[in-house]
Amino acid sequence: MRRAIAALFLSIAAGYAGAQAYPAKTVTVIVPWPAGGPSDIAARPVAKGMQDNLKQTFVIDNRGGASGNIGTAIVTKAAPDGYTLLMTSSSPIVINPNVYKSMPFDARKDLVPITNLMRVPLVLAVHPSIPAKNLKELLAWIAANKSKAQYASAGNGTPQHMTGELFKTAANLKDLTHVPYKGSAPAITDALGGHVPIIFDSTIAILPQLKDKKLVPIAVTSTKRHPALPDVPTFAEAGVKGVESYAWYGFFAPAKTPKEVVAKLNAEAQKVMKGPAFKKVLDETGSDYVGDTPENFAKFIAAEHAKWAKVAKDSGATLD
Repeated sequence: MRRAIAALFLSIAAGYAGAQAYPAKTVTVIVPWPAGGPSDIAARPVAKGMQDNLKQTFVIDNRGGASGNIGTAIVTKAAPDGYTLLMTSSSPIVINPNVYKSMPFDARKDLVPITNLMRVPLVLAVHPSIPAKNLKELLAWIAANKSKAQYASAGNGTPQHMTGELFKTAANLKDLTHVPYKGSAPAITDALGGHVPIIFDSTIAILPQLKDKKLVPIAVTSTKRHPALPDVPTFAEAGVKGVESYAWYGFFAPAKTPKEVVAKLNAEAQKVMKGPAFKKVLDETGSDYVGDTPENFAKFIAAEHAKWAKVAKDSGATLD
């Protein structure tokens, strides 16, 4: 009994000491999307703040491809020691498992949630050349221009893509074609050029273009109007119910990472997220603060997985 108690005490003490010493070397934070995109915008200030607070280098490594699957797979196969981490949008976590025929990992088993980083609604916007200033007019334009009716997204399996499919289902649209891009930046570039007339994107990515009136916002996917776009109605207000969606960005570690390390990462990330530098990012991108415990984040992920499973089934969206 004494030996067992002593061993337990030493184990707890070792775990505590390990967490206290962590990080003792450079931490790599993989962002499975191109530099400059929404996930990158969410990740960099958090990594920079943690680097400053913990006095250890946090390196962002952009590994885009396969709708976030490539970079995410690297993290799932990394050593569970807290030195290879993941900051990503929801796609590889809750959407891709429902639309890809095969996946290189199981996010719910191969990753452990640390905290949600931020949450933003999406916006349906059009090029100024489209004669539509509201959703009713846009639906009429789509019906009259079936060959031209296309919407751009940041890629297959992204929240932008699946929100577009949710919109098609809710509005009973059969002639709106999806055009996927490799990230928000190229999608927005082609929308600005009028090459694709319609786009779904998160406020974190598209807000500057909307404020400069280079694209015309039609509706937002949140339950309430966005503070930065007070004149833009929600989909429900505009006459199409059921189009409620958010792009969210989360912080993860490989499964079996010590709980003490996960707890420390959670505490340090939230410390940064409550600071003035990150608050500025939230304000500039129209994002919501959603820091949480690993346990509550895991429950949220389970609910999101079920939601997008239904959207995939209803829309028939599937990817190779």
